[in-house]
Amino acid sequence: MELNNYIDHTNLKNTATLKDIETLCNEAIKFHFASVCVYPYYVKLAKELLKGTSVEVCTVIGFPMGMNTKEVKVYEAIDAVSNGANEIDMVINIAALKNKDYEYVKDEIEEIRDAIDGKTLKVIIETCLLTKEEIIKMTEICNETFVNFIKTSTGFSEYGARVEDVELINKHKGEVLEIKASGGIRDLETMEAMIKAGATRIGTSSGVSIMKSKPKKHECHHDHECHCDEDECECHEHE
Repeated sequence: MELNNYIDHTNLKNTATLKDIETLCNEAIKFHFASVCVYPYYVKLAKELLKGTSVEVCTVIGFPMGMNTKEVKVYEAIDAVSNGANEIDMVINIAALKNKDYEYVKDEIEEIRDAIDGKTLKVIIETCLLTKEEIIKMTEICNETFVNFIKTSTGFSEYGARVEDVELINKHKGEVLEIKASGGIRDLETMEAMIKAGATRIGTSSGVSIMKSKPKKHECHHDHECHCDEDECECHEHE
């Protein structure tokens, strides 16, 4: 898989403007990223801007603390899908996990999963706040609930994705479950380390700079300025 296909191109700043989201979507189209990840407020706009492209619309639910009731999270998810979201990244109730109320955590995930009509569900577990045992427990719950992804972090807590946490999840995940690493992934070296550890999706706001830092596999010999960003040059000589 090409690196661009791993990236959820993200802008979750609460100061993001319409122009910022337009830029985000245009960059995602240019680099053929897997998705854009935006707040629910911008889902309709992103859906319209990405119409006719392969880029999916991802949004966040119960974000970033995860402490809403499950009924509120279910409503958020249904609303997001109705507005055009293809992928839902939901934050678990970390307090419930700490309380060992595993049935609540599992029920919440299942209710959201069942409410979104087969759309991709990523479960954010906020690894920086969990013990190794809790990370393993959440991986097991994600296996049992047949969600699409387990996601390391919101990027809004103590720290983001760490290679050792991705490796731990990868060791305990089932064949169906995939891993999204997010939070603090700002360069090509870190992204490649996460992929090597087992991540199949990367959440980052630095997707463009990462792609531009990727070594090119071609040289452009055309007699004009080249703006190619892909492994194969798509530009053509002027006639």
